[in-house]
Amino acid sequence: MNMDFTNKTAIVTGGATGIGKAIVLALVKGGCRVIINYNKSAAAAEALVAEIAALGGNTVAVQADVSKSDDAKKIIDLAVERFGGLDILVNNAGIVADSLMLRMTEDQFDKVIATDLKGVWNMCRQSLKYLLKSPAGRIVNISSVSGILGNPGQTNYSAAKAGVIGLSKALAREIASRNVTVNVVAPGFIDTAMTGALSPEAVEHWKQTIPLKRLGTPEDVASAVAFLAGPQASYITGHVLEVDGGIVM
Repeated sequence: MNMDFTNKTAIVTGGATGIGKAIVLALVKGGCRVIINYNKSAAAAEALVAEIAALGGNTVAVQADVSKSDDAKKIIDLAVERFGGLDILVNNAGIVADSLMLRMTEDQFDKVIATDLKGVWNMCRQSLKYLLKSPAGRIVNISSVSGILGNPGQTNYSAAKAGVIGLSKALAREIASRNVTVNVVAPGFIDTAMTGALSPEAVEHWKQTIPLKRLGTPEDVASAVAFLAGPQASYITGHVLEVDGGIVM
């Protein structure tokens, strides 16, 4: 299914590597202009901009910490300044700081909530006045199966990702009358640098918990995001699409 994003402008937070990079590439292939937000992956972001420019695509990278309201505004302002508006917001930026609750510090909890949940709120709030002007505004927020099932050692992350689902459903109801949809993609165990740091034994253990018995790819997630951001999903809002090989089934 080819997605046509001609003359559309998107922002992808955490867009320089992994799942975010795959989302950026999927949108660009459909003709979308994309603002790539990153926080610490400057070299990867610039390399991605150069790669897309060589393909004839149009992207701009911007460093910003989405947990800070002023930084979120900076990203939105850049999109409007460079491309004249905003049609699609993909909130993908996220961090982890895993630990069992008895050992987890308040700082570990607060940092994950600040980026993974408040960062989504900041970006949505700062972008709304522009998305409401789009003829077909789209917000796609990246949650996780951890926010649905819970995961030991991730009380902070699971809480944040569950919060993203609740936030998305509430916002979907608020702005549905303005033809802006808000949906969620909840990835399961995806083959990224984060999972690459695990031992082969740990990866094999996780595979056995997945009905499809394999890891997903960043492109699997990106395809779901592109669908929800595109015209074929115009009658879908407040939905959580699990891309997880059947874990939540």
